[in-house]
Amino acid sequence: MSTPHISANVGDFASTVLMPGDPLRAKYIAETYLDNAVLVNNVRGVQGYTGYYEGKRVSVMASGMGMPAMGIYSYELFKFFGVETIIRVGSIGSIREDVKLRDIVIAQSACTNSNYASQFKLAGYVSPIADYQLMVEAVNYCEEHSLPYHVGNILSSDTFYTEDVEDTLSFAKMGVLGVEMETTALYLNAMRLGKRALTICTVSDSVLDTSLSLSSLERERSFDDMMKLALEVAK
Repeated sequence: MSTPHISANVGDFASTVLMPGDPLRAKYIAETYLDNAVLVNNVRGVQGYTGYYEGKRVSVMASGMGMPAMGIYSYELFKFFGVETIIRVGSIGSIREDVKLRDIVIAQSACTNSNYASQFKLAGYVSPIADYQLMVEAVNYCEEHSLPYHVGNILSSDTFYTEDVEDTLSFAKMGVLGVEMETTALYLNAMRLGKRALTICTVSDSVLDTSLSLSSLERERSFDDMMKLALEVAK
């Protein structure tokens, strides 16, 4: 079957999909880590591949940038293509001094300035949370391999360029680790559809110190610890 954004057959995707934001990162993961990877979607250049990692069938497909894009792709994968688990592998900007460049951030929950949850017509607020077992497996891997990591709340923002950066930094006083743009939509879709989701990010820059930043090529190619972590969780 096909949806407006994915042209594939049921069964083309594995039950677990890794989702970077960047299509080139999806291609890199498939070519670097998966055996016998096959391109199963290329609508709008949002490349999706299915292959094998240490004998386990795994897919990888880009989500694009922002909650609207993540909302579309995660919903279609969950709802129409039999996907049970999505692991976001992305970048995050630190809003705390103790969250350093290239550290791994495992998102237990996601704050937001988005109205994405309003569609569910709930009589109050909902907390977008990760799947607990996936989170525990990710933490255990980081401990076993001595990777620098943080577990906690992140901010999913609708705006990359904001009028007042203090609006973003204000979340740090609540212990929020960093800011990205997709996780709230992913977690809410998973919760609504009875699926599993986890976000694992690598710190690519600092909102506190704009001189600290990885290049786009470094973000595409140098997040190997995060990618291996996600693939191990996916097994």
